[in-house]
Parts: sequence; C-alpha cells; structure tokens
Amino acid sequence: MDLFGKNTDWKTKLMPILKEYKGRKHPLDYKNPYQLLVMVVLSAQDSDANINSIAPALFDKFPTLKSLSKTDLETFLPYITKVRNYGTKAQWLLDIAKTVQNDNEIPLTMSGLTALKGIGRKSANVILRETGKPAEGIIADLHVIRVAPRIGIIKESKDGNKIEKDLMQALPKNIWSEIGMAISFLGREICRPKPKCLECLLNDICLYYNTEILEN
Repeated sequence: MDLFGKNTDWKTKLMPILKEYKGRKHPLDYKNPYQLLVMVVLSAQDSDANINSIAPALFDKFPTLKSLSKTDLETFLPYITKVRNYGTKAQWLLDIAKTVQNDNEIPLTMSGLTALKGIGRKSANVILRETGKPAEGIIADLHVIRVAPRIGIIKESKDGNKIEKDLMQALPKNIWSEIGMAISFLGREICRPKPKCLECLLNDICLYYNTEILEN
C-alpha cells in the first residue's frame, strides 16, 4: 500500500472525514470575527475549553475592538489571568486593537492577519476558515501535526509550518479549507495520543493502522 505515493488520490481517501466534519464550527465558542480573533490569539498553547470559560466576562467588558483599543494593560489583564502566557498575549491583543481599531476592518487575508502581533499561519488559517474566506493554507494545529503523519499523508515533523507546507503539496487546493479542521476533529475525538483505531473512519487507508496495529 503506497500511501506516500505522489499520485495518491487523497481527496477520495479522506472523503469520509470531509463528509463527517464538513462545516462543523471550531470548538472556540465565538460569536463574531472580533471574538474569534481574540480567542484564537488567547488559545495558543492553551485549551479551547479554558478560553471558552473566560470569554463571557471578557467580551461583556470589551465587546468590540474599539473598546479594547481604549483600555490599558492594568485594566485588561484581570480578565485573562487564567490563560497561559497571559502577559504576552495581553500585549499582543492591545497592539492588535490599536492597529485595527474597528471590528469591520479586521484583515481577512493570510498576509493581513499574519502581519498582526501574535497571529501565525495556523491562527490565520483558522480565522479564514471560520469566516468563510478562501483558503490560503491548511490548519496545522497540534492534532493535525500528530494525525496527518499517522494516516500517511506526509512524513512526521514537530514543525507546524513544515507540516502545513507538506500538506499543501500533498492535497488538492479545493479541500484545503475543510481538511485541516477535519483532521483536527478526528484527532480530538478518535486519533488521540492513544488512538481508537477500530472506531476510525480512515482505518482502511491509514498507514499506522495497517502497519502498526494489523501487523502486530
């Protein structure tokens, strides 16, 4: 089974999870692009559940970018102290608020988003996907970094940017918008660090299952 072959029809092979997770909203419980932007920045190296738990009070106090742009660090910090690296993230968000100013001016392009403090390609890909903008890359979060090599789409790497680049080379552009989150959801629910292979929709085409599980 040549799962690493350059001519592999990955769109067909991955269709079960594309269908299963198509259009499913990201686990961050945001209400608009402003909230999504803030929560994506806060969620780096932290859990979505933790960010969801602090969001109501945060957005009640700061309902718009404009309101955030008018506050100071001392006033803002108490609302995010439960977040990992909250000091650095607070500085990033205040910088973003002062740079962008208005919710309707949030730049919804890869170049525009990554020009902002605290937003890399992974975060930008999430924002573009959730706001329905054309994909300019593939979401490569910690679940995708673990799962994509297991399936056999790409070689293993700890570097999210390399994982994304390799996925972009392996997969057709017309599935970029959905495939990252589909793999991520698979990783959150089934392909955990200790995978539930027998429940997986992809076990018939999965490199890990066919080489590590069946052969042992």
